[in-house]
Amino acid sequence: MVALGLVVSAVFGFTLVQAAPSLVGRQSISTLTAAQVSAFKPYTRYASTAYCNPANTKAWNCGTNCNANPTFRPVASGGDGDTTQYWYVGYDPTLRTVIVGYQGTDTSKIMPLVTDANFYLTPLSTSLFPGLSSSIEVHDGFGDAQARSAASVLAAVKTAMSNNGATKVTIVGHSLGGAIALITSVYLPLHLPAGTTFRTITYGMPRVGNTAFANYVDAHADLSHINNQDDIVPIVPGRFLGFAHPNGEKHIVNSGAWLNCPGHDNTDSQCTIGYVPNIFAGDTGDHGGKPSVFRILCEI
Repeated sequence: MVALGLVVSAVFGFTLVQAAPSLVGRQSISTLTAAQVSAFKPYTRYASTAYCNPANTKAWNCGTNCNANPTFRPVASGGDGDTTQYWYVGYDPTLRTVIVGYQGTDTSKIMPLVTDANFYLTPLSTSLFPGLSSSIEVHDGFGDAQARSAASVLAAVKTAMSNNGATKVTIVGHSLGGAIALITSVYLPLHLPAGTTFRTITYGMPRVGNTAFANYVDAHADLSHINNQDDIVPIVPGRFLGFAHPNGEKHIVNSGAWLNCPGHDNTDSQCTIGYVPNIFAGDTGDHGGKPSVFRILCEI
Protein backbone atom coordinates (compact mmCIF):
# COMPACT_ATOMS: atom_id res chain seq x y z
CA MET A 1 0.00 0.00 0.00
CA VAL A 2 2.85 2.38 0.73
CA ALA A 3 4.07 4.29 -2.30
CA LEU A 4 7.82 3.84 -1.92
CA GLY A 5 8.65 6.60 -4.35
CA LEU A 6 6.66 9.11 -2.33
CA VAL A 7 8.29 7.98 0.91
CA VAL A 8 11.74 8.51 -0.61
CA SER A 9 10.78 11.92 -1.97
CA ALA A 10 9.27 12.80 1.39
CA VAL A 11 12.54 11.98 3.11
CA PHE A 12 14.52 14.25 0.81
CA GLY A 13 11.80 16.88 1.06
CA PHE A 14 12.05 16.88 4.86
CA THR A 15 15.81 17.20 4.66
CA LEU A 16 15.72 20.13 2.28
CA VAL A 17 12.79 22.04 3.71
CA GLN A 18 13.19 21.43 7.41
CA ALA A 19 16.94 21.84 7.91
CA ALA A 20 16.99 25.64 8.13
CA PRO A 21 17.29 26.88 11.74
CA SER A 22 14.84 29.38 13.17
CA LEU A 23 16.48 32.16 15.19
CA VAL A 24 13.10 33.56 16.20
CA GLY A 25 11.93 30.14 17.36
CA ARG A 26 15.17 29.60 19.29
CA GLN A 27 14.75 32.87 21.16
CA SER A 28 11.16 32.19 22.18
CA ILE A 29 11.37 28.52 23.22
CA SER A 30 10.61 27.93 26.88
CA THR A 31 10.62 24.95 29.22
CA LEU A 32 7.41 23.83 30.89
CA THR A 33 7.45 23.65 34.68
CA ALA A 34 6.89 20.40 36.53
CA ALA A 35 3.41 21.62 37.46
CA GLN A 36 2.56 22.39 33.83
CA VAL A 37 3.72 18.95 32.72
CA SER A 38 1.79 17.24 35.52
CA ALA A 39 -1.40 19.04 34.47
CA PHE A 40 -1.37 17.09 31.20
CA LYS A 41 -1.45 13.69 32.94
CA PRO A 42 -5.25 13.28 33.14
CA TYR A 43 -5.57 14.06 29.43
CA THR A 44 -2.77 11.66 28.54
CA ARG A 45 -4.73 8.95 30.32
CA TYR A 46 -7.89 9.97 28.51
CA ALA A 47 -6.12 9.75 25.16
CA SER A 48 -4.79 6.32 26.10
CA THR A 49 -8.24 5.14 27.19
CA ALA A 50 -9.52 5.69 23.65
CA TYR A 51 -7.62 2.58 22.55
CA CYS A 52 -9.93 0.45 24.70
CA ASN A 53 -13.00 -1.34 23.38
CA PRO A 54 -16.16 0.81 23.44
CA ALA A 55 -17.82 -1.66 25.83
CA ASN A 56 -15.05 -0.96 28.35
CA THR A 57 -15.09 2.82 27.94
CA LYS A 58 -18.89 2.92 28.19
CA ALA A 59 -18.72 0.96 31.48
CA TRP A 60 -15.51 2.80 32.50
CA ASN A 61 -13.82 -0.45 33.47
CA CYS A 62 -10.76 -0.23 31.20
CA GLY A 63 -8.21 -0.78 33.95
CA THR A 64 -5.28 1.51 34.76
CA ASN A 65 -6.26 4.40 32.51
CA CYS A 66 -9.88 4.48 33.66
CA ASN A 67 -8.77 4.16 37.28
CA ALA A 68 -6.54 7.21 36.81
CA ASN A 69 -9.68 9.34 36.16
CA PRO A 70 -12.11 7.71 38.61
CA THR A 71 -14.77 10.43 38.66
CA PHE A 72 -15.42 10.29 34.91
CA ARG A 73 -19.06 9.76 33.88
CA PRO A 74 -19.29 8.01 30.48
CA VAL A 75 -22.14 8.99 28.18
CA ALA A 76 -21.53 7.14 24.90
CA SER A 77 -18.87 5.26 22.97
CA GLY A 78 -18.61 3.74 19.51
CA GLY A 79 -16.52 2.76 16.53
CA ASP A 80 -15.28 -0.62 15.39
CA GLY A 81 -11.55 0.06 15.56
CA ASP A 82 -11.24 -0.57 11.82
CA THR A 83 -13.42 1.46 9.48
CA THR A 84 -14.35 3.85 12.29
CA GLN A 85 -11.85 4.62 15.04
CA TYR A 86 -13.04 3.98 18.60
CA TRP A 87 -14.39 7.08 20.32
CA TYR A 88 -16.02 7.91 23.63
CA VAL A 89 -17.68 10.91 25.30
CA GLY A 90 -18.36 11.66 28.94
CA TYR A 91 -17.99 14.22 31.70
CA ASP A 92 -15.20 14.76 34.22
CA PRO A 93 -16.58 16.63 37.26
CA THR A 94 -13.09 17.08 38.69
CA LEU A 95 -11.82 18.90 35.60
CA ARG A 96 -15.33 20.25 34.92
CA THR A 97 -15.23 19.40 31.25
CA VAL A 98 -16.82 17.10 28.73
CA ILE A 99 -14.18 14.74 27.36
CA VAL A 100 -14.12 13.50 23.76
CA GLY A 101 -11.52 10.79 23.10
CA TYR A 102 -10.45 9.21 19.81
CA GLN A 103 -8.48 6.01 19.24
CA GLY A 104 -5.17 6.31 17.44
CA THR A 105 -3.05 3.76 15.65
CA ASP A 106 0.51 2.50 15.74
CA THR A 107 3.33 3.72 13.53
CA SER A 108 3.20 0.79 11.13
CA LYS A 109 -0.44 1.51 10.36
CA ILE A 110 -0.42 5.29 10.20
CA MET A 111 2.69 5.69 8.04
CA PRO A 112 1.03 4.13 4.96
CA LEU A 113 -1.96 6.44 5.45
CA VAL A 114 0.17 9.58 5.46
CA THR A 115 2.64 8.56 2.76
CA ASP A 116 0.42 6.73 0.26
CA ALA A 117 0.31 8.49 -3.12
CA ASN A 118 -3.49 8.32 -3.13
CA PHE A 119 -4.05 10.88 -0.35
CA TYR A 120 -4.76 14.52 -1.13
CA LEU A 121 -5.78 17.76 0.52
CA THR A 122 -9.50 18.43 0.22
CA PRO A 123 -11.94 21.08 1.52
CA LEU A 124 -13.99 20.16 4.56
CA SER A 125 -17.56 18.96 4.01
CA THR A 126 -19.96 21.89 3.69
CA SER A 127 -22.67 19.94 5.52
CA LEU A 128 -20.47 19.19 8.52
CA PHE A 129 -18.54 22.48 8.43
CA PRO A 130 -21.02 25.12 7.22
CA GLY A 131 -19.61 28.51 6.41
CA LEU A 132 -15.95 27.52 6.24
CA SER A 133 -13.91 28.70 3.27
CA SER A 134 -13.12 26.09 0.64
CA SER A 135 -9.48 27.18 0.97
CA ILE A 136 -9.35 25.32 4.31
CA GLU A 137 -8.23 21.82 3.40
CA VAL A 138 -7.39 18.62 5.28
CA HIS A 139 -5.91 15.21 4.48
CA ASP A 140 -8.82 13.38 2.85
CA GLY A 141 -8.27 10.19 4.88
CA PHE A 142 -8.32 12.09 8.17
CA GLY A 143 -11.37 14.07 7.10
CA ASP A 144 -13.23 10.90 6.15
CA ALA A 145 -12.29 9.26 9.46
CA GLN A 146 -13.67 12.20 11.44
CA ALA A 147 -16.86 12.34 9.38
CA ARG A 148 -17.77 8.71 10.04
CA SER A 149 -18.43 9.34 13.73
CA ALA A 150 -19.12 13.09 13.68
CA ALA A 151 -22.92 12.98 14.14
CA SER A 152 -22.74 10.39 16.93
CA VAL A 153 -20.02 12.29 18.77
CA LEU A 154 -21.93 15.58 18.49
CA ALA A 155 -25.10 13.99 19.87
CA ALA A 156 -23.16 12.51 22.79
CA VAL A 157 -21.47 15.83 23.56
CA LYS A 158 -24.83 17.60 23.60
CA THR A 159 -26.16 14.98 26.02
CA ALA A 160 -23.10 15.26 28.27
CA MET A 161 -23.38 19.04 28.34
CA SER A 162 -27.11 18.96 29.08
CA ASN A 163 -26.87 16.30 31.79
CA ASN A 164 -24.06 18.04 33.62
CA GLY A 165 -24.62 21.73 32.96
CA ALA A 166 -21.25 21.77 31.21
CA THR A 167 -19.89 24.62 29.12
CA LYS A 168 -16.41 23.24 28.45
CA VAL A 169 -15.34 20.51 26.02
CA THR A 170 -11.89 18.92 25.84
CA ILE A 171 -10.94 16.78 22.84
CA VAL A 172 -8.04 14.32 23.03
CA GLY A 173 -6.36 11.74 20.84
CA HIS A 174 -3.08 10.09 19.92
CA SER A 175 -1.70 9.57 16.42
CA LEU A 176 -4.61 9.21 13.97
CA GLY A 177 -6.86 9.91 16.95
CA GLY A 178 -5.08 13.24 17.35
CA ALA A 179 -5.75 14.10 13.72
CA ILE A 180 -9.45 13.29 14.17
CA ALA A 181 -9.50 15.26 17.42
CA LEU A 182 -8.08 18.32 15.70
CA ILE A 183 -10.70 18.24 12.94
CA THR A 184 -13.37 17.76 15.61
CA SER A 185 -12.07 20.87 17.38
CA VAL A 186 -13.11 22.77 14.25
CA TYR A 187 -16.37 20.83 13.83
CA LEU A 188 -17.93 21.02 17.31
CA PRO A 189 -17.87 24.82 17.76
CA LEU A 190 -19.95 25.17 14.60
CA HIS A 191 -22.76 23.12 16.18
CA LEU A 192 -22.70 23.89 19.90
CA PRO A 193 -24.05 26.92 21.81
CA ALA A 194 -22.15 30.18 21.94
CA GLY A 195 -20.26 30.44 25.20
CA THR A 196 -18.98 26.87 25.04
CA THR A 197 -15.22 26.78 25.49
CA PHE A 198 -12.99 24.20 23.84
CA ARG A 199 -9.57 22.74 24.41
CA THR A 200 -7.73 20.18 22.27
CA ILE A 201 -4.78 18.07 23.45
CA THR A 202 -3.15 15.65 21.02
CA TYR A 203 -0.17 13.32 21.18
CA GLY A 204 2.04 12.19 18.29
CA MET A 205 -0.26 13.90 15.79
CA PRO A 206 0.66 13.99 12.08
CA ARG A 207 0.11 17.12 10.05
CA VAL A 208 -3.61 17.34 9.32
CA GLY A 209 -4.24 20.17 6.87
CA ASN A 210 -2.86 23.06 4.87
CA THR A 211 -1.70 26.46 6.08
CA ALA A 212 -5.23 27.88 5.83
CA PHE A 213 -6.42 25.08 8.12
CA ALA A 214 -3.55 25.72 10.54
CA ASN A 215 -4.37 29.44 10.57
CA TYR A 216 -8.04 28.70 11.26
CA VAL A 217 -7.10 26.43 14.16
CA ASP A 218 -4.82 29.15 15.56
CA ALA A 219 -7.68 31.64 15.48
CA HIS A 220 -10.45 29.39 16.80
CA ALA A 221 -8.97 26.60 18.94
CA ASP A 222 -6.94 26.18 22.11
CA LEU A 223 -4.50 23.47 20.98
CA SER A 224 -1.57 21.67 22.57
CA HIS A 225 0.01 19.03 20.32
CA ILE A 226 2.59 17.05 22.24
CA ASN A 227 5.43 15.30 20.41
CA ASN A 228 7.67 12.74 22.04
CA GLN A 229 11.43 12.75 21.45
CA ASP A 230 12.28 11.29 18.01
CA ASP A 231 8.75 10.32 16.95
CA ILE A 232 8.52 10.43 13.15
CA VAL A 233 4.75 10.71 12.82
CA PRO A 234 4.58 14.49 13.55
CA ILE A 235 6.88 15.22 10.57
CA VAL A 236 4.50 13.67 8.03
CA PRO A 237 2.89 14.40 5.60
CA GLY A 238 5.66 16.71 4.37
CA ARG A 239 5.40 20.47 4.29
CA PHE A 240 6.47 20.39 0.63
CA LEU A 241 3.10 18.70 -0.02
CA GLY A 242 1.25 21.72 1.37
CA PHE A 243 0.73 20.56 4.96
CA ALA A 244 1.37 22.64 8.09
CA HIS A 245 1.08 22.13 11.85
CA PRO A 246 -0.84 24.78 13.81
CA ASN A 247 0.63 26.54 16.84
CA GLY A 248 0.79 24.74 20.16
CA GLU A 249 3.67 22.26 19.90
CA LYS A 250 5.10 20.85 23.12
CA HIS A 251 8.21 18.75 22.42
CA ILE A 252 9.53 16.24 24.94
CA VAL A 253 13.28 16.04 24.33
CA ASN A 254 15.48 13.08 25.24
CA SER A 255 16.39 14.62 28.59
CA GLY A 256 12.70 14.42 29.53
CA ALA A 257 12.20 18.20 29.47
CA TRP A 258 9.03 19.54 27.84
CA LEU A 259 9.64 22.51 25.57
CA ASN A 260 7.10 24.99 24.26
CA CYS A 261 7.79 25.50 20.54
CA PRO A 262 5.75 28.43 19.21
CA GLY A 263 4.74 28.91 15.60
CA HIS A 264 3.95 26.61 12.72
CA ASP A 265 6.52 23.80 12.43
CA ASN A 266 9.21 25.52 14.48
CA THR A 267 12.52 24.46 12.87
CA ASP A 268 14.70 25.08 15.90
CA SER A 269 16.87 22.07 16.75
CA GLN A 270 15.04 21.64 20.06
CA CYS A 271 11.65 21.31 18.37
CA THR A 272 10.36 18.29 16.48
CA ILE A 273 11.05 19.51 12.95
CA GLY A 274 14.69 20.28 13.76
CA TYR A 275 15.07 17.32 16.11
CA VAL A 276 13.82 14.79 13.56
CA PRO A 277 14.92 16.11 10.13
CA ASN A 278 13.71 13.02 8.23
CA ILE A 279 12.00 9.70 8.88
CA PHE A 280 15.30 7.81 8.95
CA ALA A 281 16.44 9.99 11.87
CA GLY A 282 13.40 9.09 13.95
CA ASP A 283 12.55 6.31 16.38
CA THR A 284 9.24 4.52 15.87
CA GLY A 285 9.34 3.45 19.51
CA ASP A 286 8.85 7.06 20.55
CA HIS A 287 5.43 7.17 18.90
CA GLY A 288 3.86 5.23 21.77
CA GLY A 289 5.67 7.31 24.33
CA LYS A 290 8.56 6.09 26.44
CA PRO A 291 8.23 8.52 29.39
CA SER A 292 5.50 7.31 31.75
CA VAL A 293 3.77 10.71 31.64
CA PHE A 294 3.34 10.34 27.88
CA ARG A 295 2.83 6.60 27.39
CA ILE A 296 -0.18 5.80 25.22
CA LEU A 297 -1.44 2.28 25.85
CA CYS A 298 -4.68 0.56 26.70
CA GLU A 299 -3.84 -1.09 29.99
CA ILE A 300 -6.59 -3.50 31.06
